[in-house]
Amino acid sequence: MNKMNKKILLISCLVVFVLAGTFYFKSVAEADVNESTPGLADDPIVTKSYVDKKVAELVAAELEKIGAGGGQGTGTMAQLEVVNVALGQKLTIAAGGELIVRTGKAIAFSSDTNGLSDMTDGLDIKPGAVVGNNHLILFPRDGRGVHPDPKGKVGLTVLVRGGYTLK
Repeated sequence: MNKMNKKILLISCLVVFVLAGTFYFKSVAEADVNESTPGLADDPIVTKSYVDKKVAELVAAELEKIGAGGGQGTGTMAQLEVVNVALGQKLTIAAGGELIVRTGKAIAFSSDTNGLSDMTDGLDIKPGAVVGNNHLILFPRDGRGVHPDPKGKVGLTVLVRGGYTLK
């Protein structure tokens, strides 16, 4: 091979290597630009703070739905109301209502065989049984309530949350 052919071969090899190197470094640079920064929304592996932020946003959205009428109530808790039940009267509590007997001896009644839920002791109070004073009583269904002990000399003073009728 003569000297001229060697120079042409050398120059063509250099051009090929320079072009190949340029394309390689260009693709590496583009990959660095396209990679996401850790912790941002487009990062496939997220940080705890990002997850916490998204969870807080979702919880706030759900609470807003509930406050906007998604729930049963108005968003405010009903207040306890003091009710005096005289001898011979019956206090019937609406479903979901709560009662606390403050004074007197209360007897449970129910329109069926099921009783009242004593949330303080975790017991079921059967119809005709005594309801303990200062116990939180839950009324799961309508047609249940309390009345003063007919053998007693005084009526009842109770705290009621929810609907009730006094007859």
